[in-house]
Amino acid sequence: MTTWQGWHHFATTAPVSPPQPGDPPRSTDERLAYHSAFVTIRTPAISQLTTQVRTLMILGRHQQTTARPSLIVTGPAAAGKTTALLNVGRACHLAHTRKNPPPPGSAHATAPVAYVLVPPGATAKTLITEFARYLGIPVTTRMTQTQITDAVCHTYTHAGVQLVLIDEIHRLNPRTTTGAQTADLLKDLTERLAATFVYAGINVTDTPLFSGTRGAQLAGRATLITCGPLPARHGTHRPFRDVITDIENALDLHHHKPGTLPRHAPYLHQRTAGRIGSLTRLIRQAAITAIHDGTERITKTTLDAVQLDHLAELHNRPTPSR
Repeated sequence: MTTWQGWHHFATTAPVSPPQPGDPPRSTDERLAYHSAFVTIRTPAISQLTTQVRTLMILGRHQQTTARPSLIVTGPAAAGKTTALLNVGRACHLAHTRKNPPPPGSAHATAPVAYVLVPPGATAKTLITEFARYLGIPVTTRMTQTQITDAVCHTYTHAGVQLVLIDEIHRLNPRTTTGAQTADLLKDLTERLAATFVYAGINVTDTPLFSGTRGAQLAGRATLITCGPLPARHGTHRPFRDVITDIENALDLHHHKPGTLPRHAPYLHQRTAGRIGSLTRLIRQAAITAIHDGTERITKTTLDAVQLDHLAELHNRPTPSR
């Protein structure tokens, strides 16, 4: 998805959908593929990000003199940051193309959304090259960073990019020379492109990104959205159990009894530490196991047999006694 062709395919391909009453039964292979891809569960972070992006895009639409307001999505690993980012990007892409269909004879006249990954050990030149690669802008080894940046700004403006999603932002370290130059590049882009920037990274507030002069500039322009573990309780609400219910309702198993998984919410919260990524992976693996072994239902025994991702396993590892 870090090229326009890949992003366009992602955004315009209908996501998988749960079985509906009256639908013909799916084959085993179809159901295995479905649980592998699975639906996007709408978490509170996705709802908050959707609202904030819509508001900030309107807020910055006619801003000319300074950088437009931006967003930073932060949180621990496996908390659903990238999923939220991609979900909002797809919604923006589809909303734009509905309002602005391409003219006859053109496959797609505009590129409303750009998705860029910060490469490991990023320098300003390697990062701006990623921006260029997204839209297929030719780059040669002889081109300077300034030349590539000018080409990117010209092409992105001509293509009508309105939303720039930058993932893995925690890889930047403005305390180093190369990191500082890369941070300055992003600041330059936010001032030259008529687009809203949304950054996502692991525990961004704990990184050097928010320290020093450059960190203060970023923090002063960005709204922070925390995509953290879901709490078992929030006032009178139980957001974690609600998400489990949504996941269970999306399963395609022949003999699974509704209500089974929400009853195990305390156990699932303890095993996954409330991380949406760990939770969905656990239940999807259990569903695939249930299809393979013919039981067609998920029980606590099924869940116990699934090995979690390493991050969740570390959380559940007993603390050594002293």
